Amino acid sequence: MARVVGVHGIGKQTLGEDTLRQQWLPALNDGLTRAGSAGPLAETDMTIGFYGDLFRSQGEFLAVGDPPYTAADVAEGLEQDLLLAWWQAAAESDPGVVPPGADTLVSTPRSVQAALRALSGSRFFAGVALRAMVFDLKQVSRYLTDPDLRAEVLARVVDRIGEDTRVVVAHSLGSVVAYEALCARPGHRVRALVTIGSPLGIENLILHRLQPTPLALGGRPRGHWPGGEGLAWTNLADAGDVVALVKDLRPAFGEQVRCAIVHNDVKAHEATAYLTDKLCGQAIADGLA
Repeated sequence: MARVVGVHGIGKQTLGEDTLRQQWLPALNDGLTRAGSAGPLAETDMTIGFYGDLFRSQGEFLAVGDPPYTAADVAEGLEQDLLLAWWQAAAESDPGVVPPGADTLVSTPRSVQAALRALSGSRFFAGVALRAMVFDLKQVSRYLTDPDLRAEVLARVVDRIGEDTRVVVAHSLGSVVAYEALCARPGHRVRALVTIGSPLGIENLILHRLQPTPLALGGRPRGHWPGGEGLAWTNLADAGDVVALVKDLRPAFGEQVRCAIVHNDVKAHEATAYLTDKLCGQAIADGLA
């Protein structure tokens, strides 16, 4: 088994294990170099817990790309709430995004259209088609609400975590998957969990839906620790990363989570931008040492 397991995030349904490893491994090695680690990782040292194809529509002649979603396809509840949270976060970090008003913070068809329109003009979602934005929302929603899909995704990732695995680095929705996979594999020998661009700390949308169910401490949910005492958990978030709405995971998972803000410039949520950062490289190097 590989020493490092990478777990990807949303929007990777048209890629695959080998494609993502070719993207992640050079960036990860650059991060190790920034951290002063001796020697790059070889291809055999890293594998990808890939599940993106589970969100991909079955091929049909004349069908290309993501389903042609519109604002009307954003479902009430989790999808609308998450979209409006993205809008609020984008407005706080991007002066070019008109902030939502009090009347649009209520989930309505009009506010959904306004949110998609505002986000399409933001730096964070620059170049992202509306249907892709809606598809990303639906991937998060489906993982959290479809038990059969969730079980299949988790099985893919748990299967990649072997006796030799020392580091799990997980991006975006993949951080939710990786967290639950480690919780589902008691006695694992992973030394470092590195979450990048993670939505795990969003209490009202993500945290209380985690498996295992968080504990109730002092009136707030507290997630279980995903390993033994020897596990080091590092969480990195860019200040402008809309998906990583909550940058500090310590209130949700305990003071032992090391949290840091990094600077990815215009690529706020891009996995490779996180992986090349020195702090990411150091967290991975520590787990491999």
